[in-house]
Amino acid sequence: MKSLSLIFALALLGFAFTTPTSETTVYKADLSESVINWKAYKVTGSHTGTVSLKSGNLEYTDGKLSGGSFDMDMAKLMVTDLEGEWKTKLEGHLKSEDFFGVEKYPTAKFVITQVVSRGTPGDYKIVGNLTIKEKTQEIRFLSKVNEEEGKITASGETTIDRSRYDIRYGSGSFFENLGDKTIYDEFELSINLVAKK
Repeated sequence: MKSLSLIFALALLGFAFTTPTSETTVYKADLSESVINWKAYKVTGSHTGTVSLKSGNLEYTDGKLSGGSFDMDMAKLMVTDLEGEWKTKLEGHLKSEDFFGVEKYPTAKFVITQVVSRGTPGDYKIVGNLTIKEKTQEIRFLSKVNEEEGKITASGETTIDRSRYDIRYGSGSFFENLGDKTIYDEFELSINLVAKK
């Protein structure tokens, strides 16, 4: 009888010191409100555009961002600084095998692997894997995240080196004597996600 009482007491003691289970809430990206803007540079100027989200989610654990991922619909890549024929031509070229090859690689994906708080509520350093054309590279960027009334807004900016994804067209890193036809390897992404429960 004493042994049973001892086992019961130890069980209660273990329960008392057990860490409470963390609760993770998943917020689904609102595709109509979320947008990813891009800006690419060449010797003679730059171009801007957008790429649509195909799906995505953000995870919150104990009131803090803890993970997430999103897929980009590369077939819906658009140019915003041109109109008419020139806009159509550039969009077609960017979707071709010279650049993103969207027929073969219709989706690009980003998966968060680490979230680091920067000390101020809502300020994070995001580490994750970006996959383009089936090539995955780690990227890091700062993000501002706000959660209110079941809705998350998250924004961040990062610079991507396209040569790391074997996108070489017009790159001075791979071709010589391009002159003013050179397109720089790095392009900027501005990420603005809205997610809801």
